Amino acid sequence: MRTYAYGYPRLGENREFKRLLEGYWQGKVSSDALREGIAELEATRLQTYQAFVDAYPVGEMTLYDPMLDTAIMLGLHPVDPNNLDAYFELARGANALPMTKWFNTNYHYLVSHLTPQTEFRLSWHKPLHAYRKHPKGIPYLIGPYTFLRLSRGLTPEELPALMEPLTHVYGELLSLLKESGAKYVHVDEPAFALDLPTSHLRAIREAYERLGTNAPLIVFTYYDSVDFLPVLYDLPLAGIGLDLVHGKRNLQHIGQFGFPADKILVAGVVDGRNVWKTPLGEVAELVRNLQSRTQAEIWLSNAAPLMHLPVTVEPETKLDPALKERIAFAKERLHELQLLKTLLTTGETEATRAWNAYQHATDHWYSQAVQERVANLRPEDFERALPYAERDKLQRARLNLPLFPTTTIGSFPQTPEVRQMRQAYRTGKISAEEYEQFIQDQIRHVIQVQEELGLDVLVHGEFERTDMVEFFAEKMEGIAFTQQGWLLSYGSRVYRPPLIYGDVARTQPMTVKETAFAQSLTQKPVKGMLTGPVTIVAWSFVREDIPVEQVAFQIGLALQDEVRDLEAAGIPIVQIDEPAYREKAPLKRADWESYFRWAAQAFKLAARAKPETQIHTHMCYSEFSVVLKYIDWMDADVITIEATRSKGEVIEAFEHYNYARQIGPGVFDVHSPVVPSVESILTVMERVIRVIPKERFWVNPDCGLKTRKWEEVIPALRNMVEAARQLRARYGS
Repeated sequence: MRTYAYGYPRLGENREFKRLLEGYWQGKVSSDALREGIAELEATRLQTYQAFVDAYPVGEMTLYDPMLDTAIMLGLHPVDPNNLDAYFELARGANALPMTKWFNTNYHYLVSHLTPQTEFRLSWHKPLHAYRKHPKGIPYLIGPYTFLRLSRGLTPEELPALMEPLTHVYGELLSLLKESGAKYVHVDEPAFALDLPTSHLRAIREAYERLGTNAPLIVFTYYDSVDFLPVLYDLPLAGIGLDLVHGKRNLQHIGQFGFPADKILVAGVVDGRNVWKTPLGEVAELVRNLQSRTQAEIWLSNAAPLMHLPVTVEPETKLDPALKERIAFAKERLHELQLLKTLLTTGETEATRAWNAYQHATDHWYSQAVQERVANLRPEDFERALPYAERDKLQRARLNLPLFPTTTIGSFPQTPEVRQMRQAYRTGKISAEEYEQFIQDQIRHVIQVQEELGLDVLVHGEFERTDMVEFFAEKMEGIAFTQQGWLLSYGSRVYRPPLIYGDVARTQPMTVKETAFAQSLTQKPVKGMLTGPVTIVAWSFVREDIPVEQVAFQIGLALQDEVRDLEAAGIPIVQIDEPAYREKAPLKRADWESYFRWAAQAFKLAARAKPETQIHTHMCYSEFSVVLKYIDWMDADVITIEATRSKGEVIEAFEHYNYARQIGPGVFDVHSPVVPSVESILTVMERVIRVIPKERFWVNPDCGLKTRKWEEVIPALRNMVEAARQLRARYGS
C-alpha cells in the first residue's frame, strides 16, 4: 500500500505566489526574480509532499492557470512561455481569454476557443521539463478530454472529431515522457465525472486505447462519480483515481462489481474540498472493505485536488479550540494519508488514536431558536407578496430611472490607504470612531464621484469590507474565520473561506449604517449590497451534520432580517449577489432539479422584500444558457451578469429563453487594467440591444471594481455613462 497526493496549493504558506505575481505586474519584481521565487515555492511544495506521502506529481506549478499552460503546450496560442509579458497578456491583457469557473468550485480558469478546424501541435514540453528537473515525481498533465470539454466553440457533436488529432499530440508527449524514464504519468480527467454523450464516450475509449500504449497512465477523476467505470476498466491504463468522498456511486460500483486486479486503484478517501478531519477508523474500515473486493494495488489519496484547501492549520491561533481540533487543511490531509497508511499496515499507534480524540465540547455551536425558525417555514415564506409584473410597475414609479439606467456592481477601489486603515483598526492602532470617520469620508467621496460621473443608481463603495463573503460571515453567529486560510480564486486573487460550524444567525444589522449614510448624501437611489445565501455556502467550508440546504435557509433568514432593516432605513434597491448560484450546481444534470430548488428557495428567503423594493442579483462567469430556467426561479427583479470577455456571446442564451425581467450585461471587463473605450462598450451594448428590450436593459461593469485603481475606474465609468447617453439618444425614451 502506498500514499499519493496531488493538487497541493501553489499559493504558499505566506502567499508567496500572490506577492511574486503582483510584484512582477507592478514592476517591483524582475522576470528573473519571479522565476527564481516560483522555483523556490515549487521546491517547498515538493519537499512537503516528500515529508508525508510516497508519491506525488511534478509539473503542477503554473504562473497563472494550468488550462492556459495546456493551451500553450498544444499550440493554440503562438506564445513563447518564456516571454512573460506575452504569457500574461493572454491572462489579463486587453484581449485576455475568457474566464469561467472550474467545474463546481470557486477556482476560475482561462478558456480557449476551438473550432472544428483547430490544429494542434506540441509547442511546449512543460511536463517533460518538470520531470527532468524533478525525476522522483510523476509527471502531471490535464487530459485531452477535459481540455476539450472545458474549451468553448465546439458543439457536443463536433468535439469527438477533435479528439483524434489531439490524441496524436498527447501521444507524442507521452512517448517522450516514457523515453525519459517516467514510470507513470498522472493525467487529470475530472470531466469524466460529467454527463457524457455516447459519442464522447466512444472518442475517449479510442483515445485512451492509443494513449495507454504510449506511457503507463494513471487517470484521475474527481468531484463526482464516473458513470462508465467498466469502460475505464477495459482500457490499457496503469491505474485509475476515483473520488470516494463525493463520488459515492464510485464506491457502490466497486462494492457491486469490484475493481480490476491489473490496475492501481488510487482511492480518494480524504476530502480535498472540505476541512473536517477524516475519521480514520471509519475510512480504514472502508479501505479494508475495498481490499476484500479487489486484488488491485491500492494507493491512498485525496479525493480532489488539495488546492481547494488552505495550506495548513498551524498558524491558526485564534480559532475556538473545539473547532481547531476538528479541522484539517492541505498539509494536515497529507498527514492523514500518512496516519491511514500506518493504521492499515502496522495498526493503531498513539498518533492515530489521538487524531480524532477531541478534547472540547461543541454544545455552544447550536441554537434551538434558529433551528425552530427553519423548521417552521411554510411554502408562502419563500415567495414575494406580488408577481414580478405588478412589482415592476411599483418600482418604476418609485425609482423614476431613465432608459438604460447606469450603475456599478458594488465595490470601488480598495486602495493601499483603505487596507492600511482597516489593518490599523483591527490591530488597535486607531479607535473605532477614527475608523468609522475614515469610512464615512470614503463613502462621501465615492458618492460625489458617482454623481459627477452621472451614474443613475449609486453604491456606498464597500470600503469597510475585505471580501464579499468574509464581511458577512464575520458578523454572523455560527461562522468562524481563519487568520491565514487563503485560497486562490484566479491569477493572484485570493480569499479566505469562512468555516460554518454551527447554527447561523444575525445578531445586529450588518450593512445598514454605511448604506443609510450613503443614501443621506444623495437624492439618487443607493443600493444596499448583500451576498446571497448560496454564495456564502458555496464559498465556505460547511458543516456536514445537517443537510446543506438547512444551512442555506438559516443564512437566508438572517439576510431577510437585514433586507427589512435596509427597507426601514429608506433604501429602495437591495442587491443580493449570487455569483456561485450556477457554480455550486452538481456535475450531474440528474441532480440539478433538487439543488436549484433549494438554492432558489434560499435566495427567495433572503429576497422576501416589499413589492416596491427592487431586488437585484449579480452573477459572473456562468454558463447561462443551461441555467436560465433556474435563474428565473429566483424571481429577482434585475440580474446583472458578466458579458465582456465573451464579447457579448453570453447574451445568446437570452435569445432562446423568454426571460421577462430586467438584465444588466457587463459592458466592460473589470479584471483587466485596460480602460475600455466608448466604442468598445457600445459594441457590447449594440449586441445586447438586439436581444434585450430597451426598457429592460441596465448598463454596468462586469463585476465589482475593488481590485482596480481609481485612475482606471473613473475613465472607464465615464466612458460607460457616455455610451449609455449615446444609446438613449439613438433609441429614444
